[in-house]
Amino acid sequence: MDNIHITVIQPTQIRIDKEYDHIIVPGVDGDFGISFDHTPFITKIRTGVLQLFQNEINEEYAIHDGFVTVENNVVKIVCDTIERKDEIDSARAKASKERAENRLKSSEDNVNFRRAEASLKKALVRLELNSK
Repeated sequence: MDNIHITVIQPTQIRIDKEYDHIIVPGVDGDFGISFDHTPFITKIRTGVLQLFQNEINEEYAIHDGFVTVENNVVKIVCDTIERKDEIDSARAKASKERAENRLKSSEDNVNFRRAEASLKKALVRLELNSK
């Protein structure tokens, strides 16, 4: 089977630079798959689970905000953060989820609801990946 090359870049480092059979990316309009000879495009990604497939092996990562480009069987993802399951602290993610939920329930005027929603989404994705 033909492969695609994927590079995942964070602000401080390249986290992934390998070949895969197929990938599933959490796009802003829903998850989408990319395989060999995919149509070129660029789009934003949302906080979610990035799935990478190679020879029946599935690697999963929590990925947080960024964009993806696809061209000539090369996929580049630039994101804020990408985490493997073993890099996620469940207790910390649970505490972050609870803090965000409490902020969203708050009636105080000084609560930044967008920031609380983003924090909640990140915590939920981390917990989802950690529960697999």
